[in-house]
Amino acid sequence: MSEKNKDTHGKENNTQHATEASTESGTVEHVGNQQRRLPSIPDTEDQLPVATKMIDRKASTTPRGSNGYSSFFLEYSLLAEYNQIEKQKLPGVYVIPSAKSPSFWTGVIFIRQGLYQEGVFRFSLIIPDNYPDGDCPRLIFEPPVFHPVVNMESGELDVKRSFQKWRRNVHHIWQVLQYARRIFYKIDTKNPLNPEAASLYDENMMEYKSKVAQCIADCKQQMYAAPSSDDPHAIRFSKWDPAVHEEAKKIMLSQVKADKK
Repeated sequence: MSEKNKDTHGKENNTQHATEASTESGTVEHVGNQQRRLPSIPDTEDQLPVATKMIDRKASTTPRGSNGYSSFFLEYSLLAEYNQIEKQKLPGVYVIPSAKSPSFWTGVIFIRQGLYQEGVFRFSLIIPDNYPDGDCPRLIFEPPVFHPVVNMESGELDVKRSFQKWRRNVHHIWQVLQYARRIFYKIDTKNPLNPEAASLYDENMMEYKSKVAQCIADCKQQMYAAPSSDDPHAIRFSKWDPAVHEEAKKIMLSQVKADKK
């Protein structure tokens, strides 16, 4: 066989292999005289567990640091974190990512017993751009909450008290939310961000309870106010209107009953 025939025969084999490899389902693409199939768009719910495993796996080829992750991997990482939060079902804690930035979340915590019973506390969660290899997320109550581990000026929770150093694959955002909820049931007065609150809790419980009651009342008063941002995902409260809410209440209660069966 001549070199020309060999070359022609090789091209035919390559074309045949390309045709055989394109039998999977997907979009057809014509390139020259060849036909290729592009893979179909994956289903988000099916791909999420795979994405979680990919993100959690330590990638030795990816440099860590402030520029270690592109926005693409950051969004997938936070998507996996949000999926974990849904599975944890933290009592009284509701959170949702911003529509404008995956690194900014808003939420609310409902306290059902203890010193802060009936408290409704809004908060913002700010996640570092180099997550999960950077510093721990920041959680800020809006308005500030009267509590020993919350800065009364800024409303920021002392997250580092529980997460001195953020550890990849060990610490997760749901744990930060769990900690934010737990501070209302287990009061820690050591090294406080609010010395006044710590001092009153240790030495004058009656005055501490009075301050907490005022804090809860102030938060409730601002509950129906418009969010500080125009983010369409920001949590908003509206007063009870039977014409609007009664049907939704029935649906929610029926789902709760179904889950208990």
